[in-house]
Amino acid sequence: MNDKPTYQDRLKGILHPDKPATHPAVKEPDTDDGEASCVAFGYLRGIRDHAGAVEFRFRDGNSAWFPYGWLGPWRYNPSEGLLLKFSGDLVYLVLIRGSNLDMPLEEGTINLTTGGLQRHRVMWIREMSEADIKSVGERLLSLNRRPN
Repeated sequence: MNDKPTYQDRLKGILHPDKPATHPAVKEPDTDDGEASCVAFGYLRGIRDHAGAVEFRFRDGNSAWFPYGWLGPWRYNPSEGLLLKFSGDLVYLVLIRGSNLDMPLEEGTINLTTGGLQRHRVMWIREMSEADIKSVGERLLSLNRRPN
């Protein structure tokens, strides 16, 4: 918090010496610390927060974790999905399919692609069931498995 008077405060003190100088309340910066999630993925709320790894949660109960340090180039094609390349002891290609993958959440501060994965704020991504996909409809992000 800054206790120094602003230029406007000093000017008011000169023009109105009989009134005590008041300092307007300085608003503390918003700290959106913590975690939040939507139906498809979870993320860190803080602008400067970074997750160490991303977890992929599958419908069958299995999970796979990949450190963000392994994340290399990735490609987004709205008609095909999001292709991530993780290079570590082996090279892993992860294809995320779904609709509205780059659409911002209702909060408007994050999406899966640029605001989430690119900034290492996504903590987990969940494969959605058919019922989940139907419940969110066409207007929200949904992640699904390609039919075999």
